Amino acid sequence: MPRSSVPPAPPLPAPPVRALLRRYPDAGEPVSCQPVAQGLLNRGYRLATTRGAYFLKQHVDARTADRDTIVRQHRATQRLHALGLPVAPPLPDAGGRTVAVIGGRCYALHPWIDGRHRDGGQLSAGGCRRLGGLLGRVHTGLDRVMGPPAPDRGHGHGHESARPEDTFRLIDELLRLVRARRPRDGFDELAEHRLRERRVLLAAHAHRRPPAAAATGWVHGDFHPFNLLYRGAEPAAIVDWDRLGVRPRAEEAVRAAAIFFVRPTGELALDKVRAYARAYRRAAGADGAELAAAVERVWWERLNDFWTLRWRYQLHDRRADPLFPAVSALAVWWTREYEAVRDAFTG
Repeated sequence: MPRSSVPPAPPLPAPPVRALLRRYPDAGEPVSCQPVAQGLLNRGYRLATTRGAYFLKQHVDARTADRDTIVRQHRATQRLHALGLPVAPPLPDAGGRTVAVIGGRCYALHPWIDGRHRDGGQLSAGGCRRLGGLLGRVHTGLDRVMGPPAPDRGHGHGHESARPEDTFRLIDELLRLVRARRPRDGFDELAEHRLRERRVLLAAHAHRRPPAAAATGWVHGDFHPFNLLYRGAEPAAIVDWDRLGVRPRAEEAVRAAAIFFVRPTGELALDKVRAYARAYRRAAGADGAELAAAVERVWWERLNDFWTLRWRYQLHDRRADPLFPAVSALAVWWTREYEAVRDAFTG
């Protein structure tokens, strides 16, 4: 999902493994602690000990790294696990706590889940249906375990749709930064082309700005291929619940599909989207009108969002560069094929 306001995490010292394991006397002595490559917000490590392997999470994202927020996430995953959903709740320490605060930072120890990430191109039609059904069960399960939703404060982007005038200013600023680059490379050339193209496209569709959305339920908040582990064809664990919050849940379903099923050329595999969306609607009890409204808002979001370019040119962080070609092409293709995309989610 867009991460426009998420700054890159700073370099961090190695986690205090020995101090942490003293709180988990049954976990054994440390053997190795290797960073996990994926992840743009917090830090993860594969911690091997004399008694097994664990996933060590170091919470550093300023908006979600406070102890109370993490404890809320942990309780949600524990309750979802009790409902039979594939999640990996944290392990309690000797005192029953799931969050360790050491040196002013929060850590959590989780079981290590052997599995692999799979994108939509690796999913069969049945796999697409299982994915949509899984997200639908997550949403209904969260409704059961979290209780009536209160306004989500500080953990999302808000529910007002982007204003074109703000986006035009951002485009101008990014164009200034791109054109100032010396020496320019192929990425800079593509970035300038897409920014100029988007400015024209947004001017033509500025009158289609959607109304504000109402929060409708609890959502995972970051449901995408790197946060779902598979064993074979079956989902083994949904991980990284840092963005758990109250938002329009159908929008999460559309955002997830736009990540899972986007092709390198920026097109969506609409046959897979259709299978996924039908299963989601059945499992979540969502109707076509709810999905149609979500398609409109997520399309608008994509049309106005430039988080990958903000990371590169404003924050000088290139970790998101590989995502830019497909993400930028998707906004253009989606605008052209809007009715076909809407029909895939609602038909």
